[in-house]
Amino acid sequence: MSIELEPIGFVRVEAEEVPRSWRRSELEGELVIDERYLEGLADVERGQRIVVLFNFHRSPEFSAELLRQTPPHSGKETGIFSICSPVRPNPIGMSVLEVLGVEGASVRVKGLDMLDGTPILDIKPYISERRDPGG
Repeated sequence: MSIELEPIGFVRVEAEEVPRSWRRSELEGELVIDERYLEGLADVERGQRIVVLFNFHRSPEFSAELLRQTPPHSGKETGIFSICSPVRPNPIGMSVLEVLGVEGASVRVKGLDMLDGTPILDIKPYISERRDPGG
């Protein structure tokens, strides 16, 4: 099986270094979305939180030796699927960002933990409340 993904846009941020996690980030920047997807930004509003799926495009290639890694925050060797390391079998990242505004195909956001030029794979709404199982 082969899966191919095409970026819907790219991150623009003016920072030499970015925080390791959106949970600790105050960094602002923008998501520059391809004009083909402009209509898809309808109803994305200031103050809303969005989930951004992206490609860790600068991560080294994954190998079996990396199935267990030692994250800097814990110092404990841990299985790859229980940590947020950018070195993964499929280099896909996820961040929850605050929308500061939308202008055309550009979404200003806060909470970035992505490098300038990071390919954006998808944007979804962040839904924090529990949904009624019947609805």
